Amino acid sequence: METQVWRDLLDPYDLAVKELTAKFEHLRYEYKSRGIYCPIEQVTGRVKTVSSILDKMQKKNIEFSEIEERLEDIVGVRIICQFVEDIPKVVHMIHERKDMQVHHEKDYIAHMKTSGYRSYHVIVGYDVQTMSGPKTIQAEIQIRTMGMNFWSTIEHSLQYKYKHNIPDHLKEKLLKAADAIVVLDNEMSSVRDEIMDAQNSMQIQANLISEILNNIQNLYRLANQREIRKIQEEFYQVYQENDLEKLERFHKQLDIIAEGYRAQNVDFGCGEVT
Repeated sequence: METQVWRDLLDPYDLAVKELTAKFEHLRYEYKSRGIYCPIEQVTGRVKTVSSILDKMQKKNIEFSEIEERLEDIVGVRIICQFVEDIPKVVHMIHERKDMQVHHEKDYIAHMKTSGYRSYHVIVGYDVQTMSGPKTIQAEIQIRTMGMNFWSTIEHSLQYKYKHNIPDHLKEKLLKAADAIVVLDNEMSSVRDEIMDAQNSMQIQANLISEILNNIQNLYRLANQREIRKIQEEFYQVYQENDLEKLERFHKQLDIIAEGYRAQNVDFGCGEVT
């Protein structure tokens, strides 16, 4: 089949991958910027390769004219979560969106595949705008933990190497590894609150430091150099103590100082005009 035919077929799917990953990344950014824990840890996407499509067509006896109807995973978006408990939250997010329509779901977490594969799949319809007009395509969104994703990546590599005929001794090892991932996910869930508290504290500290440094940078235009150096030295002392409460107090004090200088600058400017 000519290359151009495949390009014409897959171009809208490439657009869909870019748009979908960008939308989920932006959702993740919104959570982080507001200091709210986000159940989405990482987002990746891909368009199925032509060779993979041909393999699936042969395996399922699919004609070229049936590809878009019968292949649900030409577009694949993978959402990685830290905890199993995050997965239903991401599924709910998808259901709540108005720019995609959920067709059906496959729960391979509650019903693990015999190979040991675990993941949650949501098949959606998504509209893209092309030169020929709007086009609705199918996309498979896979939602899984980091542990599940690690296992799946290894299993996929072995499937590729052995042409879907993995030796029995490797299948047995994969099943044992899958069981270990279940134990790992459960253990991580048991300390989820502590991990989230630690991560939230780190995020709060990072945001405070960013705001403090921005304030100091702005003061360079308003305050004298000696006072700026004094403020910087105090900041470094507080930073080295690694005490969040002291950092928050310093941030508030710096805000008051910066506001005072801004007010003085406005008054001085008004005086010059008159």
